[in-house]
This record gives sequence, C-alpha cells and structure tokens, in this order.
Amino acid sequence: MREPKMCQIICKITVTEKEAKELKEKIEDEYRVNMVLDNLPLVVPVQRPDRNTVAYQGGYHVGVKGQYAGSKDEKHFIHNHLSFSVKFHKDDDSELSRIVGFEVKPFSKFVVNSETPQEVEVGKDIIFTYDVRFEESEIKWASRWDTYLLMSDDQIHWFSIVNSLMIVLFLSGMVAMIMMRTLYRDISRYNQLETQEEAQEETGWKLVHGDVFRPPVNSDLLCVFVGTGVQFFGMLLVTMIFAVLGFLSPSNRGGLMTAMLLVWVLMGLIAGYSSSRLYKMFKGAEWKQITLRTAFLFPGIAFVIFFILNALIWGEKSSGAVPFTTMFALVLLWFGISVPLVFVGSYLGFKKPAMEPPVKTNKIPRQIPEQAWYMNPLFTILIGGILPFGAVFIELFFILTSIWLHQFYYIFGFLFLVFVILIITCAEITIVLCYFQLCSEDYNWWWRSYLTSGSSALYLFLYAGFYFWTKLQISKLVSGILYFGYMLLASFSFFVLTGTIGFCACFWFTRMIYSSVKID
Repeated sequence: MREPKMCQIICKITVTEKEAKELKEKIEDEYRVNMVLDNLPLVVPVQRPDRNTVAYQGGYHVGVKGQYAGSKDEKHFIHNHLSFSVKFHKDDDSELSRIVGFEVKPFSKFVVNSETPQEVEVGKDIIFTYDVRFEESEIKWASRWDTYLLMSDDQIHWFSIVNSLMIVLFLSGMVAMIMMRTLYRDISRYNQLETQEEAQEETGWKLVHGDVFRPPVNSDLLCVFVGTGVQFFGMLLVTMIFAVLGFLSPSNRGGLMTAMLLVWVLMGLIAGYSSSRLYKMFKGAEWKQITLRTAFLFPGIAFVIFFILNALIWGEKSSGAVPFTTMFALVLLWFGISVPLVFVGSYLGFKKPAMEPPVKTNKIPRQIPEQAWYMNPLFTILIGGILPFGAVFIELFFILTSIWLHQFYYIFGFLFLVFVILIITCAEITIVLCYFQLCSEDYNWWWRSYLTSGSSALYLFLYAGFYFWTKLQISKLVSGILYFGYMLLASFSFFVLTGTIGFCACFWFTRMIYSSVKID
C-alpha cells in the first residue's frame, strides 16, 4: 500500500497453438478481464469525445485487433502491460489510508518502452508486466462508489419520464371522460327508466348485468395467475422502496438479487390469500388444489427454465454457472418457506366470507351479439399492450444494457417513477377497453382484462429480439440461447405482473359501475 512499483515482471510464456487460438477468439469476441481490489471493480477511464467528461468502462479488453503500418492484414495484439492507478483517501485522525479508486490503462508492448505492440503468434514469447501508482484523492471512503454510479444520460431518463407521462395524461383524459360524462349520463338514465317499454329498449353495459359476474372458463387458472401477479407486485414494490432508500447498493454484489428472492418467498402469503379469495368468489370448494397450483405453477416454470440454462453453462465449463449448493438452497427456500406461506395465506383467505357481486347472475347465459371487427378479442388484446410497453421501453433499454453490457444501474428513483406510470397505464387502458367491450354487450371480460395489459409482455420479448440483433454481437449458440431463455423468463414475469394490474383495475371498475345502478 502506497508503495509505487514500476515495470514489475509477472511471468513470461511461450504461446502454444491452443493458447494462440483461444487468445485470438477472446480478442475477437471482445472479452474483458475483471479485477476487484477492496471490493471495488477495476475500471478503464475513457474520455468522451462529445463532452469533456470521463466515462468508466468495467474491466479491460484482453486485446485489440489492428494492422501494422503499410499492411492490410489484420493481426491480434494482447494487452500484456497494465498500468494501475490506485486512489486512496488519508484519514484525518490517523496515518491510515483507505482505497477509494481502482483504475487501469492497458498497453500492448513487445518489450517495455517499445512502441511495437505484442502480437499473438504461435511460438512467440509474451512477457506480462505491470506498474502501480498511488494517488491521494479527496473522495471519501463512503462516497467512493459515486464515480461508478454517476449517470451521464439523465436527460434521456427525463425524456423517458415525460414521454410516459404524456401517455398517462392521454389515457387519464379518456378514463375521466368515460367516468364523468358517459357513466354519469348512463347511470342517471338507467336509474330514471320508469316504464316497461323504456326498460326493454335498454342498450349498453346495463343489459349484461345478469352475466357480468358469471365465472369465466378456466377460472382456477385465472385465480392462480392473479395470486402470482400480486406476489410479483408486492416483491417489486418492496424491493424498489428499499432500493430507492439506498439499502441495496451495488457495492454489495448480488444484494439486489438476494433481496428480490427473499421478498418473493415472503410474499407467498399474499399470493395464497388473493388467489383463494378470488376462487371462493367463483364458488370454488377445492382450496387446497388452488393453493398447490399457486405455489408451484410459476416458480416451477421459472425453475425449469433456469435449470436448463444453468445446465448449458455447466456444459460450457463456465465460472458463471450457479453451483449445485446454491440451487439446493433455492429449492429449500421454495419448499421450506414459500410453499407453507402460500398455504397459510390461502387458509386465511378461504376462511373469510366470499366477496359478493353487486348484481345477481342469471341462471341462463345471455347470447352475445355479433361484434364489430375492432372489438375482436385478439385485436383489442394486442392494441392494449402497446401503451404500457410504450410507457416503459426507454427505461427498458437501460435495464437491458445494465444486464447484458455490464453497466451499473443505480437510478432506482427513475425506475420507481416508471413503475408507477406502468401501473397507471395498465389500469387505465384495461378500464377503457373493458368499458367499450361491455357497451357492445360482450360480458366475457375476466380473461380479456388480464390479457389486454398482459400482452405488453409480447412487445417486451419482441423488443428483446430487436435489442439482440442491433446492440449485442453474440455469435455463439449457447450465449444466444441464454439471452433468449432469460428474456423469455423476464417476459413471462412481466406478463403476470401487468396482467394482474389490468385485471384488478377492471375488477374494481365493474364492481363500481354495477353497484351504482338500480336493478330490479
């Protein structure tokens, strides 16, 4: 510590044919070497040409491709000399110092002080060397992570927020118009209908009052999906609040993922509760069966996808594979804590009296009239997903970049704002489309409301494909499978979350409008 070293030789190797092939592959694929000193990741300072600021790139590249002067042949050059710069902050009270920065400038040198770069060639010697400089810094130990986390693109995030707010305002305007003008007019008109002739000429949403709360087909599955969605919503909300308050710093590596898993497991309680409450409303009696499905359906699918992807990483002998002990711990969390909590939640939910619909359901289902082309279920479902996706897709770009291009993501304040906007957008678009659907005398709104906002997950997956082709240079099959496997899992989770938000909004809306009209 604080002892500068110049040109220290680490080792000398003679490159074999296998090593040369591997090194060239790593340079081609732009592999980076990552190091950690006192829990600080190594960064390469890069001067930004457009502004007078320095950006930090995590890790240094194994090497570069280039040509000798006057030659057109492309060669591979390895970074074999590292010039480290360790920044330290002196303690005011004692002589002790603490590390607050860890930077490197990599070079390719044939011999030290030469301008000739070190080429990767079979049979050639490569000498690995390094320098270490220690610089005193004004940065305090508590704020040493600030450099890593400074976002240089704040204005893009504000643009994203404004863009999302425009969508929300547009939708809120539509909902307000429906609520105030149309509904108020409808309700007052329906409540004034005196004569039998007027009652027979009723049109619109009041006509389907005897069928609107009829349980849908596959109502059990809907209960399971809603329970899982509520679990997801709870997990994201709690995790994000902790992150916004600064409890989940990236300096605690893996902290965010651990927190999400733990909160997910604990939220099993509300998953069981909400699925059994809905199930009881549908006059279901087999509460244990619905509990088991809530506890195993989504986690089971997620675990199978995760296990297959991890098996592929194991097959590649990669250090990125999740060890078997960790897998066992995850299964233990799932079976030991999550499943019992879902059962407790279900038991509590089923003990409570069933939610009574505001209107009685007829014995015989009413015939649904032929619908206009624009009220086709597939069309409205696909249209419904565009706006929630539009509200989040700019922020999505940064999240994907942080996951797949190893950037730090620490702007949870923005993310929380976008999350709130997503909730409002999902709720409003579903209410608007549900109202139009009920006005055209189609009362099958249960699954439609879930799928309307849930279809934004389809656009998320398509965007992930677009991002793959435009931003990532992935050529290996296993890497491609990993990317699409994890994005499929993310899209499925997004579907469950947004679908549940849309469904809950619609459920509240239909109960509200039907409880405010007089029905004989």
